[in-house]
Amino acid sequence: VQLVESGGGLVQAGGSLRLSCAASGTTFSIKVLGWYRQAPGKQRELVANITNDGSVINYADSVKGRFTISRDNAENTVYLQMNSLKPEDTAVYFCNARIGGRLWGPFDRWGQGTQVTVSS
Repeated sequence: VQLVESGGGLVQAGGSLRLSCAASGTTFSIKVLGWYRQAPGKQRELVANITNDGSVINYADSVKGRFTISRDNAENTVYLQMNSLKPEDTAVYFCNARIGGRLWGPFDRWGQGTQVTVSS
């Protein structure tokens, strides 16, 4: 599975951005798609993830009510709509796919990351 992110950039506090992540390859093996972020000097943290059928969605407490994750299985794409952005949301955002089968995995696959910078 290969993941390619897009949609990062520079935005003022209070603004919005939408991140996209397109998956290719053995996409049938994807169980969960999600977004993580890593700010300078900090550990990578989960922002949000969503199961293959969309039945389970998790958000970090810091983004609840502001960010929305969604996926389009027909296009093998996951989105992260980010509203009311704050300077503390500044980080490199990574797309993540957790893959596996009945007898193997799970394993994590990562995109290359996209920079999100929120100015105050």
